[in-house]
Amino acid sequence: MSHLLRKPKGRGGKVHDVTPKDAGWGYVGFGLYKLKAGETVGEETGETEVILVLVQGKASVSGGGKDFGELGDRMTVFERKPPHCVYIPAGATWNATASTDCELAVCTAPAKPGREAALIGPQGLSLNTRGRDANTRYIYAIAMEERDVADSLLVTEVFTPSGNWSSYPPHRHDEDNFPDMTYLEETYYHRLNPAQGFGFQRVFTEDGSLDETMAVEDGDLVLVPKGHHPCGAPYGYEMYYLNVMAGPIRKWRFKNHPDHDWIFRRDNP
Repeated sequence: MSHLLRKPKGRGGKVHDVTPKDAGWGYVGFGLYKLKAGETVGEETGETEVILVLVQGKASVSGGGKDFGELGDRMTVFERKPPHCVYIPAGATWNATASTDCELAVCTAPAKPGREAALIGPQGLSLNTRGRDANTRYIYAIAMEERDVADSLLVTEVFTPSGNWSSYPPHRHDEDNFPDMTYLEETYYHRLNPAQGFGFQRVFTEDGSLDETMAVEDGDLVLVPKGHHPCGAPYGYEMYYLNVMAGPIRKWRFKNHPDHDWIFRRDNP
């Protein structure tokens, strides 16, 4: 199995727990809790900022000295309702108590204290369409650079219909060369509908030093340290993924693969 593909550890509790040290990079961390109703979890943020994304289900959340009450109104992520999300600054703690069975994603990146804890969704989030034809997908830009809601983190949800491609044409953001490109590490947390489905993700560099193609199943996590990283959803199965990105600066600048950039230019004349 590819070292970039991480399977969930068990069926409950913290099923994903990727730190920068574990991933072999410098910025992105990702955790995912699968909780039963009544279960409580909490963490200290330390030297990282955190965006909590209630992937599905309901939970009462507090952190950074604020009580946000019960959050969540999609019982399955594939309802495509805007996600309930909370920003927690560095040097704070957060807690969550599940009201129903739920999935809670913990997105982290280095930051200094100073921001206030705040709700950053569902208010201000709308479902946007990207691409066309079999490259159509639907996006909630939870914390991209247009929203001043974090110091380092960039977080996005993507829904890819069955038979479609996503993160496509292939693109990369692995050089610290702003404004032409930014260095951003990235994780993909995948869900499939129906859950017995599968999808594909390829992570590859133009020089061939990295070339991994992975079959992803419901609940899998993929690490993207560098290179291009397109996804495909086979006919009959809808793909969701939660992206977390971070790097030296909080901007998303990428370049398409030169062999496939014509697709982008066709769609964006």
